[in-house]
Amino acid sequence: MDPARFEQLVGESLAALPEKFFQALENVAIHVADLPGPGQMDEMDEGDPYHLLGLYEGIPLTQRDFGYAGVLPDRITIFRLPILQICRTDEEIREQVLKTVMHELGHYFGMDEDQLSQFE
Repeated sequence: MDPARFEQLVGESLAALPEKFFQALENVAIHVADLPGPGQMDEMDEGDPYHLLGLYEGIPLTQRDFGYAGVLPDRITIFRLPILQICRTDEEIREQVLKTVMHELGHYFGMDEDQLSQFE
């Protein structure tokens, strides 16, 4: 799948959010990259870049307080090549992109891995 179509799927995943969640997105940027960069790999303590499908970097909404101001946007990155590697069909790619976007948004909303695993 070409990069433009993949980015379109990420956009479709965001458009599928319920309105109240979409309206709650504040100071967060969503990006697509082929693979995680070295800094992202170090942050996750992960050796294989193909093991990371997405990454949330920032301060979750639940941890923001009155002093939260003037900070760079949080960042969610969806990694194209690892998702393409584990999926066989366009439909599987679409489903995995949606699942990955929702997972990373869960971190943005303050959910940890245990909480997120209940929804998967």
